[in-house]
Amino acid sequence: MKTFTTHTGIVATLNRANVDTDAIIPKQFLKSIKRTGYGPNAFFDWRYTASGESDTEFELNQPRFEGRSILVTRNNFGCGSSREHAVWALVQDGYRVIIAPWKEAGGQHLPAFADIFRINATKNGLLVIELSENEVDAIFKLVDEHTGLQTAVDLEKQQVVFQGTVPMAFNFVIEPGAKEQLIKGLDDIDQTLQYVSDITRFEKEYDLYAL
Repeated sequence: MKTFTTHTGIVATLNRANVDTDAIIPKQFLKSIKRTGYGPNAFFDWRYTASGESDTEFELNQPRFEGRSILVTRNNFGCGSSREHAVWALVQDGYRVIIAPWKEAGGQHLPAFADIFRINATKNGLLVIELSENEVDAIFKLVDEHTGLQTAVDLEKQQVVFQGTVPMAFNFVIEPGAKEQLIKGLDDIDQTLQYVSDITRFEKEYDLYAL
């Protein structure tokens, strides 16, 4: 898995809440037995017309977002089914960071990302950042006002920094285990292999294969 320490890239915005995994990668693309080739099909039903051409009405198809690698969207991103293919599609489409807001509703804290999506993102090297609604609104405004706007994301400092005439910085919180996993570039198998000597010793001591 690719490590993540810092990343600077063009920011694109998707002004939609409750984007589910079927919208990110529709079910017809789940038939493949490979983990590659999903990128061009990310947001397929929005991205293309019925004739298969690029839909100019879709936000992320705007020329101003060409080369983007950071996506800012709305609350509850990645909800729906648990398909890991949704994260594969986003990563293969060039995204390294997804930013979304948490919400307060009826006295409850509604997270920015669905739990399973967030876990899948971490183990595939995709950093998901939760900010407040006001902070995300401010980012949307910045992107609207500046074509090709870039931001720098520093995972070690847990900070998103926008440079310009009026610099802006946003601090974010991340679970320590997820942070370490991203910085070290460890997927689930890599994490297990860190303890291979302990596993081998345990197997020898208890002679598991003799049971």
